[in-house]
Amino acid sequence: MTPLLRRVRAVVVTLLVLALVATAVWWFTRPKPVPVLLVEVGHGVVEATLSNTRAGEIEACQRTRLSTIVGGRIDFLGVEEGDRVEAGQVLMRLWNADQDARLAVNRAQLETARKRVQEACTQADNAEREAARQTELFQRNFISASREEQARTEARALRAACETARADTRTAEAQIDATATDRQRTVLIAPFAGTVAKITGELGEYSTPSPPGVPTPPAIDLIDDSCLYVKAPMDEIDAPKIHPGQRARVTLDALPGKVFDAKVKRIAPYITAVEKQARTVDVDVEFVRPDEARGLLVGYSADAEIVLDVRENVLRIPTATLQEGNQVLLYRESDGTLEAREIKPGVANWDYTEVLDGLAAGDRIVSSLEREGVKPGARVDPENDGRAAR
Repeated sequence: MTPLLRRVRAVVVTLLVLALVATAVWWFTRPKPVPVLLVEVGHGVVEATLSNTRAGEIEACQRTRLSTIVGGRIDFLGVEEGDRVEAGQVLMRLWNADQDARLAVNRAQLETARKRVQEACTQADNAEREAARQTELFQRNFISASREEQARTEARALRAACETARADTRTAEAQIDATATDRQRTVLIAPFAGTVAKITGELGEYSTPSPPGVPTPPAIDLIDDSCLYVKAPMDEIDAPKIHPGQRARVTLDALPGKVFDAKVKRIAPYITAVEKQARTVDVDVEFVRPDEARGLLVGYSADAEIVLDVRENVLRIPTATLQEGNQVLLYRESDGTLEAREIKPGVANWDYTEVLDGLAAGDRIVSSLEREGVKPGARVDPENDGRAAR
């Protein structure tokens, strides 16, 4: 073998060795595929919804915090917390023995006035008959004119006494009504049937009414829990989109997984400004089937989701797969890499977003965006086929 051939062979061997070394270095240092989860683009229902900005709560259609008009010692307490009561039932009564005594006096005065009426009016009737007889005698010239005038004057005076006695009777009756009204100031009567939620005070304790501007606890908190609804604060920006009759869904932290069908009943005519929080409008949402809500406790925290629009059988993707700029990461099966794809979104909610353009049914996109290394151009290794997460 000539020296030239030997040099050529040495060069070729060297190049082969270098190529093998480079290949080995590339093989052992190449970036490993990033494991990702995929979701397949498909068709389904997408709803445009609004949700409350902070927790709403279950409210009773009727709730009253009762307090006596005057203060006094609790003399009768006819209910306990949790009791069911009927409309008109006496719940609490303060000590009012003085008013009972005054009422007894008023009734005695009324009885006396009625007897005076009987006496005075009987005398007036007799006097009028005597005056008529005296007038007849005068006309027949049996008595003088002065005697006839005296009889008529006496009859008029006795009739006036009769009317005065009747007025005294009406006064006595008015005094009884006034005393009875004063007694009502010391009595709490249920204005409707419901459940006693809370009682402030015990038998023998002093109950104080709530003066204007002073937040004194009510004596009895009465709730009509046969009719419930949800009061949910919505962002003021969304207020123009909400209208009575719109379909809604109610969920409660106390009943995870349970969804109640509901509808918008009322939108408050004013905005509520809570310090250090967003300005909101209160929306009342009533249950479509009130029987399902029976047993819920007033004050439960609740969330209301109002349905603004519904799109049936449209192309959709999970909203969580959408990145800034309305982009998704599309998986390319040809080379196992990711491609940034911009889409045109339509109706959307927290779960799904409608796709108007940019993707087709069957495309697979990345749902595990939080993993390190997931970016356009990255080589990935799908952990699923995308259909299970759809």
